Amino acid sequence: MAATHDHGHTPAAWTGVIISFIGFCVGGGFVVAAEPAGFWASIGLILLGPIVGGVMKLMGLGAKEPGYVESARAEATKAEQEEPRSPANA
Repeated sequence: MAATHDHGHTPAAWTGVIISFIGFCVGGGFVVAAEPAGFWASIGLILLGPIVGGVMKLMGLGAKEPGYVESARAEATKAEQEEPRSPANA
């Protein structure tokens, strides 16, 4: 099953997780040191992880859609174009 699915094994996913993990570690250190400014800065670092991962995915470094999704989308589009829309069908 893992051979057919990425399960996040992409550069985008790993980069986002690593950035967030570093933010958690740094934040824990600032909590122990009782430094609120550093803690809130680490929260920003944690939130930066998914943003960087999302941008990398948009750049093509994320998981690709499986082939069956593309064919199902094409079938749905074709069926939608062939079927006339009426208030009863909506």
